Amino acid sequence: MKDASQNWGKWLAVTLVLGVLAFLASPNAPLGGFWGPPAASPGAGPSDTQRMLFMLIGAFQSLVFGWGVAFLIFGFSMASAMTPNNQGMARAAHLAIAWSLINWWPHGNFHITLGARSVGGLLAIEYGFHVTTIVAALIMACFFVTVMRQRAVQTR
Repeated sequence: MKDASQNWGKWLAVTLVLGVLAFLASPNAPLGGFWGPPAASPGAGPSDTQRMLFMLIGAFQSLVFGWGVAFLIFGFSMASAMTPNNQGMARAAHLAIAWSLINWWPHGNFHITLGARSVGGLLAIEYGFHVTTIVAALIMACFFVTVMRQRAVQTR
């Protein structure tokens, strides 16, 4: 784990660069045209306060996306060090943690562009993001239990 703790500058660089790029590539941002047009808002659209809150959550999701990619690139050594006798579990947990961080940016942006106009698209979001995030949480819980059991055995 020594190498991971010494690379926080790389983690931060990846997080910020990809976070800013993700923010700029969001549906309502300058590079976000590939998403298609945002879904029409019912009524008059968001108020200024609501627009600011949407921008804040978009910025947060973008930075978490960047952190997730940084974790994908640099985080396996930490997961591996926690379960040295079970590299399969370490890899599964590594990917589950990365997915639980990365998925919010595309997930939220699909909701923005899809809205409620397509039940099939909404189902695709539900299964593609929600179900996979639930599976990732189950993997992380199994990883946690595995690590706690190993520590309990080591302290006996």
